[in-house]
Amino acid sequence: MKIKITILLMCFMGCMHMGFAQKDMECKTKLSIFHEYVKSKNYDRAYEPWLFVWNHCPELSMAIYIDGEKLLKNKIKKTKGTEQKKFIEDLLKLWEDRETYFPDQTADGEYISKAYQLRYNYKELFQISQEALYEGFDKAFQTDKKTFTNPKSLYTYFSLIVDLQDEGKKTLKEVFDKYDDVNEKIENEVKNYSLKLNKLIEKEDQGTPLTKKEIQRKASYESYLKNYSLISDNITKLLDKKADCTNLIPLYTRDFEIHKTDAVWLKRAVSRLYHKKCTEAALYEKLVKAYDEVAPSADTKIYVVTVLIKNGKTEEVNKYLAEAYELETDTFKKSRLAYRIGLILKQKKNYSQARNYFRKALKLNPSNGRPHLAIAAMYAASANNCGDDTFNKRAVYWLAAKEARKASRVDPTIKRDADKYVKRYEALAPSKQMIFICECSGKEIKIPCWIRESVIVPKIEKAS
Repeated sequence: MKIKITILLMCFMGCMHMGFAQKDMECKTKLSIFHEYVKSKNYDRAYEPWLFVWNHCPELSMAIYIDGEKLLKNKIKKTKGTEQKKFIEDLLKLWEDRETYFPDQTADGEYISKAYQLRYNYKELFQISQEALYEGFDKAFQTDKKTFTNPKSLYTYFSLIVDLQDEGKKTLKEVFDKYDDVNEKIENEVKNYSLKLNKLIEKEDQGTPLTKKEIQRKASYESYLKNYSLISDNITKLLDKKADCTNLIPLYTRDFEIHKTDAVWLKRAVSRLYHKKCTEAALYEKLVKAYDEVAPSADTKIYVVTVLIKNGKTEEVNKYLAEAYELETDTFKKSRLAYRIGLILKQKKNYSQARNYFRKALKLNPSNGRPHLAIAAMYAASANNCGDDTFNKRAVYWLAAKEARKASRVDPTIKRDADKYVKRYEALAPSKQMIFICECSGKEIKIPCWIRESVIVPKIEKAS
């Protein structure tokens, strides 16, 4: 009897093994089929074999999740109502399964935020509350800030807390704190992509052509930088409706005693008052002094400079600016600091020193075109003072256009504005008729005063 039972068990196990092996083979075959269809973008033909593999062998391959996301997004795009909602729910379930079966390849910050962005995009269909959406994004941000990088999701995350504050469900302080969190995240991502882009720009400047992959990477980096720039501008616009001196000064006055030794709080308070032009308030100087005492740094020295200028102590300004620049050790931050210093000196019309700092900023971060535009603006502002006749004065605009053109080439975030400046400066430069009359086509003109640069007059063809 025992022998019969053993034989039966062996047969049963053998059948099960054969069944598993057969199903495994079927899954592998269908995986190969749907993957080929996806590669050729034949999503409709790919769907059924993909669905079989996902339902029966979810642990088989990452292709189930990479290809499946494309297939379900295609279905969502083509459907509406109840059918569309089903495919959305399938995509949410797909991301959950990816976390279950391939946790090491599924970043929490990225996929939790993707899931809540999808719910947000179809919030009317799901009837989900603003609070639930915000809590979902906040969970993604707090759980894994490093991989929460999608520009659109960062904007949605911040816009939700603004909406909740409008409804009286969040405080103004919470909105300001969240702005700082999100803005710091954006700045870190801008730094990341700028450094990557800089290497490619430097390679091009050295005369070495980029490879096909490098060209693709460059386009990707530029796209991310444009998106982060757009999102940064948009969240600042949302905050601007809330943050004015009338709201900020009472808020920071009330909380100063509690936070007067908190470097992070002081930094955020000073920065916000500075950018909202609340620097005339007595509170601003009080905060700057506290910040410089608690955590002296390149950052604090720049704010000290703004107080010195306000109080008319301009003779000490250059000393603090130089000290600030020397204190900063991070290359990317040093570039931004050099740009800020340049702007301060430009505002004081100390153009020569300002240009020195703008050039330092460009050397440290070649993909930031703003220093080029600032130099161009200083050239344009000096045109009437840097030439001995009308032609030579207007020739300064060729230098300005040259700098603006550099900005357009290296910085995708300001290309449109830079191109407008190029056209404006070229229109102000000497005309072809003026070049013909002076008979200086192709000649070099030396620009005097603080500029001390040369410009080549564009060549024009002589009439036959």
